Amino acid sequence: MPDEPRGCCRCCCSFIFTLGLTSLFMWLSLRSENPKCSIKDFYLPGLNKSLNTPDNTTLYFMLKLQNPNKDKGIFYDPVNVTIRNKSNTTNITYIGNYIVPKFYQGHKKTAKKVGNLTVDKKVLERAVFANETAVFRVDMETAVRFKIMAWKTKRHRIVVGADVVVNDQGSKNPAGQKKPKDVKLSQAPMGLKFCGMVGILLNFLVFIFLNF
Repeated sequence: MPDEPRGCCRCCCSFIFTLGLTSLFMWLSLRSENPKCSIKDFYLPGLNKSLNTPDNTTLYFMLKLQNPNKDKGIFYDPVNVTIRNKSNTTNITYIGNYIVPKFYQGHKKTAKKVGNLTVDKKVLERAVFANETAVFRVDMETAVRFKIMAWKTKRHRIVVGADVVVNDQGSKNPAGQKKPKDVKLSQAPMGLKFCGMVGILLNFLVFIFLNF
């Protein structure tokens, strides 16, 4: 008779342990990684000294968005790109913003979105340092939903940004560099981490109970 309560307790603990493992495996399968965002191209012909076209105040850029998830697609809300002149840190000047329409991105796919803005000529003149370089701030904001089979997650807000240094050729790429590096936009924290912490904590508590 005394063994019956103990056997019942072990059965309950075994059930809870299995439930905890199931929760952990579900979290691992549902865990999503935010897209990797960067600036691939950034070019201002008006700052290219070799062309000598100061009246061309158009800014051209290319945004690169990578989906690192092997089995999850991504639905993007409209992507808002804001650019400011940061050469004068005491007076950061707003240049403009460009909106990329919403779109879907498949598993492990990369999307390249081009855009352009017209920069005020006075702002462009103030952007240049004595060494003919300039610094611009690029901020990106959007919200994404992850597609897991036929199911879509809730929206996850993404706000990232970075400074882009432009040389005397009007480009972010150092002269003579064969394979220019992209400018990475700082990533927002990954979501869904609390579910994983709960699963790990649950397994830890069950382990303690089994050793009583």
